[in-house]
Amino acid sequence: MNKGQVEGKSIPLAIGALLVFGGIYVIVIALSPQLIPLTTNPTDNATIKLLQSTEQNLTEQRLYIPKLDVNVSYDTGDKSALERGAWWRQPQNGNPRDGGNFVLSAHRFIMGLTPKQTLRKSPFYNIDKLKVGDEIIVDYQGKRYSYQISQVFAVTPDAIEIEKRTDQPQLTLYSCTLGGSADGREVIIATPKSS
Repeated sequence: MNKGQVEGKSIPLAIGALLVFGGIYVIVIALSPQLIPLTTNPTDNATIKLLQSTEQNLTEQRLYIPKLDVNVSYDTGDKSALERGAWWRQPQNGNPRDGGNFVLSAHRFIMGLTPKQTLRKSPFYNIDKLKVGDEIIVDYQGKRYSYQISQVFAVTPDAIEIEKRTDQPQLTLYSCTLGGSADGREVIIATPKSS
């Protein structure tokens, strides 16, 4: 076999190997959010340790979901807030201090270049793992508020009533189903925990 024949065979082999490894890489990135429940201890994880720390700075507006090891900032504005964490929807309808319906939404699944980036961009990936009774914590204007989940349900994409102001104080979290934004929304309703 001459040198030209070897080079002619090695190019397709190199392309094939690149495609196989590239495919494996994409699968690992896409599956990384599903691996969180396998590696996250719902009673002893980084978010829980942070919340138990006595050295806490409550200057940021943050959302903590201890069971899922979620710790993200939230902000008002437009949908670009989703790139930084969670989006505070309809701020005029409520907040932790004054009551009403405090609504936060976040991405369910956005693929990043690395597994860590995919996890950061998909804070609500495991929102469907939350159950009635689970705790959610919010830092708002220098104070910490604790909520307990009272309802878990799904709605259609056009169910805007989940963002309406309520007479009773509540936290509403929602995100798309894994079927995408046209498929529906996973909704979590939580009420303030009594001190």
